[in-house]
Amino acid sequence: MTEQPVAQRLRSSGPQQGGSQAVSPPPTAPGSRTRTLVAGIFSALAGKAVGLAAPLLITPLTFGYLGAERYGLWMAVTSLTSMALFADFGLGNGLLTRLSRLRADGDARGAAREIASAYALLGTLAAALFVLLVGSIRPVDWPALLNVTNPEVARDVRPVVLVCFGAFLLNVPLALIQRVQYAYQQVAQSNVWQAVGSVASVGLVYAAVTAELAPVLVIGAAVLAVPLVGVANTVHHFGRRHPELRPRLRAVDPTRARGLLRLGASFFAVSLLSSVAMNLDAFLVGRVLGLKAAATYAVVLRLFALLGLFITLVNLPLWPANGEALARGDVAWVRRSTGRMVCLSMLVVAVPGTLLARYGDEVLRRWIGSAEVTGLPTDLFVALAAGSLLVAVAAPLFMAQNSLGLLRPQLLGWTAFLVVSVPAKVVLAGTVGLTGVALAATVSYALTVLPAAVVGYRRVLAVVSSEE
Repeated sequence: MTEQPVAQRLRSSGPQQGGSQAVSPPPTAPGSRTRTLVAGIFSALAGKAVGLAAPLLITPLTFGYLGAERYGLWMAVTSLTSMALFADFGLGNGLLTRLSRLRADGDARGAAREIASAYALLGTLAAALFVLLVGSIRPVDWPALLNVTNPEVARDVRPVVLVCFGAFLLNVPLALIQRVQYAYQQVAQSNVWQAVGSVASVGLVYAAVTAELAPVLVIGAAVLAVPLVGVANTVHHFGRRHPELRPRLRAVDPTRARGLLRLGASFFAVSLLSSVAMNLDAFLVGRVLGLKAAATYAVVLRLFALLGLFITLVNLPLWPANGEALARGDVAWVRRSTGRMVCLSMLVVAVPGTLLARYGDEVLRRWIGSAEVTGLPTDLFVALAAGSLLVAVAAPLFMAQNSLGLLRPQLLGWTAFLVVSVPAKVVLAGTVGLTGVALAATVSYALTVLPAAVVGYRRVLAVVSSEE
C-alpha cells in the first residue's frame, strides 16, 4: 500500500459496493471539529473515571487471596494474552477507519455491510483459535513455559491458561462494538460500558473471594466480567440505538470482507509488534528473576498503566477527527490540533508521573500492604515515568498516521524497538534488576519508536499537502 493512493481514497467518495451511492457531507468548520474533539475527550474521561478504581481494588484482593506465586502466574499468562491483541488481525482498527468515512458519507447500508463482514470474520477466527487452544492445553508443557516450580501452583496452570485465553478469545469479536461506537462519535457511551465491565469484575471478584472459591474461579471472575458486559453492550447498541446497523448474516459481503482484511493487514502488523514489545516484560522478568519478581513488576506496571489509559482516552477521539480533516485537506487544523494534543498528553502524564516517581513506593505500601512489593528503588519509578512521558508525546503523532492508514514508519519503529529492547532487558534484568528492565524499555523507545512517530507524522502532512 503506497502513501499516495491512501490519501486519494480518503479524499474522494464514490459508490459503495453493495450499498447506496455515497453522498459527500457538508463541509465541517474547523471550530466545530475542534469542539467535537474536545467534547469527545472530556466525555471519554468522565465515562472512564467510573472504572479507574476497579484495578486498584482488584489487585490487593487477588494478590492477598492468591498469593505471590499464583498472582505472578496470572500476570504472566495475562502478559501473553495482552501480546495476542493482534488476534483481531487489525480488523477493529480497520473498521474504525472505514466506518468513520461511511458515516461522513451517510452510507448506512454500506456501514451495516462493513459491520456484518467484520463480525463474521472475527467470529470465525475466534472460534478457530479456541479450538486450537483446547487442543494445545495438554501437549504444551505450560508449567515449564511459565517457569512454575511449586507443585501446588503447577496444578492450576492449565486451567488458568484456558480461562484467561478463553475469555480473551470471546472478547475478540465483542470488542468490535467499541470501534463502532467511536466511529459514530459515541465515545462517552463506549467508555461507560467499559467502566461497567470494570465495576462488574470487582463485584464478581469480591463475591468469589468472600465465598472462598478456588483460585481458578477467582481469576475466572476477574477475566470473564468484561466479555459478559460486552455482550450486553452489543445487544443494547444494535437492538435499541442502531437497529439499522445490526449485523446480519445476509449482509456479509465478501468484497467488503476482503477490503477489511487488506486495510487491517497493516494494523495487524503494528498491533503484533507493539503488543509484544509493550507486554513482554512480565514474561521476561518471570524467566530471568522468577515469578515473585514478575508479580512485583506487574503490580508496579499497574500503576503506570493508569497513565497509559489517560493517554489513550485523550488521544483516541483525535483519530476520526483527523481522518475527516485530512480527507478535506485541512492540514493546518491537523498540525495545530496535534501540537495541542502533544502538550495536553504531556501534561496529563507529567503531574501524576512525577508524583509516582517521588512517592511510588509509599503508594504501593499503602495499596498492596505486602512487604514483597515495597522497598523498591526510586530509579525504577523514574524510568517508568520517563517512558510514559515519551509515549504521551508519540500518541498524537500516531493518531494522524492511523487516520490516513500510513503505518510503515510505525512498523519500522516497533521492529527496531524489539530488536534493541529485548536483549537489553534480559541483560539488565540479570545485572541491575527490575530497574534495568524499565530503563532498557525507556531508552529503547526514545531511540526507535519516538523518531518513527515524528517521521511518520511529517510524512502524513507532506502527502496530503502535495495533493493540494
